[in-house]
Amino acid sequence: MRYDIDCLGEMCPVPVLKLKEIMGKLKKGDSVKLVIDHSCVLSSISDYLKHGGLKVKIDEPLNGVWEIYIEKM
Repeated sequence: MRYDIDCLGEMCPVPVLKLKEIMGKLKKGDSVKLVIDHSCVLSSISDYLKHGGLKVKIDEPLNGVWEIYIEKM
């Protein structure tokens, strides 16, 4: 299953809290696409995702907009 979280315009800690809620539901093979537009959120999310068992890819399709793809391994 893939979850999409749109956090455009939202500041910390809201995106981190939304991600934590979804992460608790993930099973092996599930993924999350998180869209953000604040660099401080990118730092907070990166710090949160440092624990193992996850495949993480970060893209910046538009200047200042990041898409974070997270897959539970």
